[in-house]
Amino acid sequence: MSPTPLKVFKFGGASLRDAAAIRNVANILALFKDTPIMIVVSAMGKSTNALEEVARAYYKRDLDTAREKLSEIHGTTMRSVAELFPDGIPGELAANINDLLVSIEWMFEDEPNESYDYDYDQIVSLGELLSSHIVSAFLNSQDLPTTWVDARDCIMTDNTYREGWVQWPETQARITKQVAPLLENGGFALTQGFIGSTSENYTTTLGREGSDYSAAIFSYCLDAAGMYIWKDVPGVLTADPRLFDNVSKIDRLSYKEAIEMTYYGAKVIHPKTIKPLQNKSIPLHVRSFIDPEAVGTIISGEAGDSYPPMVAVEKDQALVNISTRDFSFVAEHHISQLFDHITATRLQVNMMQNTAISFNIVVNDIDDRIERFQALVEKDFKTTVDRDLELITIRHYTPQVRDSMRQGKVMLLEGRLPLTLQMVMKDVPVIKRRDEPVVGWNAKVS
Repeated sequence: MSPTPLKVFKFGGASLRDAAAIRNVANILALFKDTPIMIVVSAMGKSTNALEEVARAYYKRDLDTAREKLSEIHGTTMRSVAELFPDGIPGELAANINDLLVSIEWMFEDEPNESYDYDYDQIVSLGELLSSHIVSAFLNSQDLPTTWVDARDCIMTDNTYREGWVQWPETQARITKQVAPLLENGGFALTQGFIGSTSENYTTTLGREGSDYSAAIFSYCLDAAGMYIWKDVPGVLTADPRLFDNVSKIDRLSYKEAIEMTYYGAKVIHPKTIKPLQNKSIPLHVRSFIDPEAVGTIISGEAGDSYPPMVAVEKDQALVNISTRDFSFVAEHHISQLFDHITATRLQVNMMQNTAISFNIVVNDIDDRIERFQALVEKDFKTTVDRDLELITIRHYTPQVRDSMRQGKVMLLEGRLPLTLQMVMKDVPVIKRRDEPVVGWNAKVS
């Protein structure tokens, strides 16, 4: 009898937000008890956001705030653990949690590294390490034998902190040697998403929300029969249901369409996830952890190319306008110089457009990256920055959907391709007389 094909399951922060959610994960995995599964977990709930606050406070040497925030994370974590293990927390789990927290407290005794990104990775990776130890211990307590695996022993990256580039040959060799044997006889192996390590064994992260990408890396290296992402939505939707009404589920997507959607900002899947799967024709299933029996969405090479309009919204965008100080044209050598500085400051460019005398880029407004970019170019270029913008991308756009997205907004930049429309938007302030009700773009006029 041939072995059951291996699957890779990824559970995100929402599916691990508290003790009840973790019990639900165990219930889902019990349905696949006889299947060898590589489990990849994110940090619990909003732990990553909280750990980012710790990292910022430490970097600013505001150690009181850093310790206070870390203590809050510890308290929240232990409340969930106590609920999962009402008869007493296993000694090994308690020791692992304590060691991880102490490792961060020891960092506070030293001065921050010159690179904020380095310290960020050492601190924020705590979230995935904590959740993986907790979930693994709980699964074992529920008669679901699970082996804990350190992703840093498996995924090797370069030294680009906060967005490590995977070193594929070394990563393949490590996963083949360390993980594949654990799954040959069935059972589960569980590891962390989002994190890897350098050749010098320093922790790196793969980019915000990078756990999907981690699961794709393991899927590729283990020749998985399928990868499954468990979400709080029924599958891939035409738009974010938190932002829009009347969204609908897409039953099947091609790899190509999924790559386009995630590149333009669809939050359901990390942008780097699809390509490794496409290279080995591994189907990706986006399923609901609320209704695990439902089919969800299947992303593969077999889907067609006829789709409804799909909307992706990227918030926290900034439009950077760049022009030469001598009023000369922005020529090729200028653009080459600017891209060197974009690379150095790791600006994440989502859109660009140039005119004869200016070059415009739309970027994710992260930390102080724009300010560092401005400092590098100020000798030769003038820059202005417009913040608090949205980048709205519509795939397979129609005039009706385009016009509805523009209501109540002013458009600062637009770009069109045959199937894709991008608009950089800003909210329009409502203008009204003091003695009259609001009349604006979204007002109903009788």
